[in-house]
Amino acid sequence: MTLTPKFYRDRVCLNVLAGSKQNAQAIWQAAEGHVLVGVLSKNYHSVDSAVADMRDYAALIDNALSVGLGAGDPHQSAMVSEISRQVQPQHVNQVFTGVATSRALLGQSQTVVNGLISPTGTPGMVKISTGPLSSQAADGIVPIETAIALLKDMGGSSVKYFPMGGLKSVGEFTAVAAACAQYDFWLEPTGGIDLENYPAILQIALNAGVSKIIPHIYSSIIDADSGNTRPADVATLLAMTKELLA
Repeated sequence: MTLTPKFYRDRVCLNVLAGSKQNAQAIWQAAEGHVLVGVLSKNYHSVDSAVADMRDYAALIDNALSVGLGAGDPHQSAMVSEISRQVQPQHVNQVFTGVATSRALLGQSQTVVNGLISPTGTPGMVKISTGPLSSQAADGIVPIETAIALLKDMGGSSVKYFPMGGLKSVGEFTAVAAACAQYDFWLEPTGGIDLENYPAILQIALNAGVSKIIPHIYSSIIDADSGNTRPADVATLLAMTKELLA
């Protein structure tokens, strides 16, 4: 199974959560494979149980698996790294300080490993203190260019920009997108993205010239009763993506 996500036109790959293995397969088919299916480490009581279950997920979706923290929870960082070492997924979600550990344990460079940075209220400046201890300390705020350089040093593939609050941080997001394009780094916008604002958010990243974009669309497309992501909404997101990249 391949370690590389299937980007639409080599540019965009969706990232959504699965409520079950059946749901994961339905999502993957709806996205025509242009998706990373998130399964959260937080939902498992041990690394062993997570590894066994996630391997089953990966087998159903040609390894288009995204190992998640769970709402960016820094306390899941070590568990995510160990799960990823054993499962070898296509995508790993990490807090900023967990990137180097994940990359080293993976033992290869193909799997996408993102590093979580957050808005600060000032365009061009981002918060990188998203780890287990650093998130409890005074905010570590640096220029986005520095954050990207640090992530590259640690073997990271992309910036996970969270929580965006949809278009609330549009000025800051635009600055992050511009820096990702300038320094040839991938971008993963996350938080508050829905079917309404998705085209505008993706367009900003495309206009900036970001080489690869992995938008995370979570709660807005999850059915509240079943806990499953709606495959029809995933198909809609893919259609929007195709239109913007036409």
